[in-house]
Amino acid sequence: MQSLSSRLGLSLLGLMLASSAHGATTLTGQLSSTLTLTASCQVNGAVGTTGLSFGTLNFGSQTTLFSSANAQVVSGSNNGISILCSPGTTSTLKVRAGLHDTLSAPNTRALADSAGNYVGYDIFTDSGLTTVLPVDGTVPVPVSTGTANVINLYGKAVGKASLPPGTYTDSVAVELTF
Repeated sequence: MQSLSSRLGLSLLGLMLASSAHGATTLTGQLSSTLTLTASCQVNGAVGTTGLSFGTLNFGSQTTLFSSANAQVVSGSNNGISILCSPGTTSTLKVRAGLHDTLSAPNTRALADSAGNYVGYDIFTDSGLTTVLPVDGTVPVPVSTGTANVINLYGKAVGKASLPPGTYTDSVAVELTF
């Protein structure tokens, strides 16, 4: 019986030693962390890919006998279109088609009322209104330094005889590519 007790005791002692040796093992390694940043731009303080407001070209209120009205693109309380991109980003602003282009020649674009009357207008890249921006015309944006670039666009609406009173509107598509 003693030999059975001795063997049992030695077995238990062996198990305890094996168990304590196993519990003392330490494993080491690393945890990897990553972050990928892609170039991005904000237009007038907003981020997104569609539905952004590039501003308003508001010719104000005129009489039906007006000859011409000038305006500047305004975004919020600021003149121009504010474009803030990641530093080093090169971008291009493209002014696409409006809803009524070529319907009031010789102007490139037209404002329309609900009855199909048109007021011709053009968009210009200079305050002197000498450089017309054609449909799908591009405006280069300076390489971003991390501060907003302001792009100024101007408009001139031209009156004509027999325009009835009303509200005349247009919507022009704009794209920023970077």
